[in-house]
Amino acid sequence: MTTSDVEQPLVEHLTEFRDRLLKSLAALVAGAIVGYVAFDFLLGAALAPVCATDALVRLGNDPESCSLIALTPLEPLTVRIKTAIVVGLFIGGPVIFYQLWRFITPGLTDTEKKLTLPFVLLSQLMFAAGIVFAWFIIPQGLRILLGLGGDQIVATLSASEYLNFFLRTSIAFGLVFEIPLVLIFLSLVGVVSSTGLRKFRPYSVVVNVALAAIITPTTDALTLFAMAGPMIVFYEVSIWVAWLIERRRRRQQTA
Repeated sequence: MTTSDVEQPLVEHLTEFRDRLLKSLAALVAGAIVGYVAFDFLLGAALAPVCATDALVRLGNDPESCSLIALTPLEPLTVRIKTAIVVGLFIGGPVIFYQLWRFITPGLTDTEKKLTLPFVLLSQLMFAAGIVFAWFIIPQGLRILLGLGGDQIVATLSASEYLNFFLRTSIAFGLVFEIPLVLIFLSLVGVVSSTGLRKFRPYSVVVNVALAAIITPTTDALTLFAMAGPMIVFYEVSIWVAWLIERRRRRQQTA
């Protein structure tokens, strides 16, 4: 094998990496533009949970007001850009994940290629479902957190700090909702089995509750079980789906 024979595949590999990186960046920028333009609507949706609490100091003592404060002149711009990037990652997520997946695993079988796109789309839908679920849980968490100081501490939230809290909580719930897809994928490739998942079930309950306690920002039982509950249910669903996959595989081998 000559040096040129080695260099040619390397050049092709780098060219493919460049092309897929450019496609991913284009998807990110397109999504970020959408997020930047729709910032007012998105911020209003993010503010809805905190506006639902009664522990927030209303600006100007107006009971109808629900605003955040900026502690620095650049904070409004920083919040807008951060929101745009997060939205860009979410909207461009399917393209970015697909390009990454195809680059890492170029030698996919026809069956695996057919499964790639559904998994990408389902992962996006499940992540969005987790964010929506968090949107309903965050008010409860805020009531507890903002009320811990008693009457001596009033809450006037910074835009940057609240956005960080909202994003951390939403992303945590979004990742939790990805658990069944990960387990199902591992079952498809033969890494885990329904029998193994059933044997691990008692330990999974403990692990799920422990992870929920670490991830959730509050110390109340309601928020804890609001996260641990879906994790336990998703684990049970994964066992059932893994069993269906194995049964179908056995039928194909018999045929």
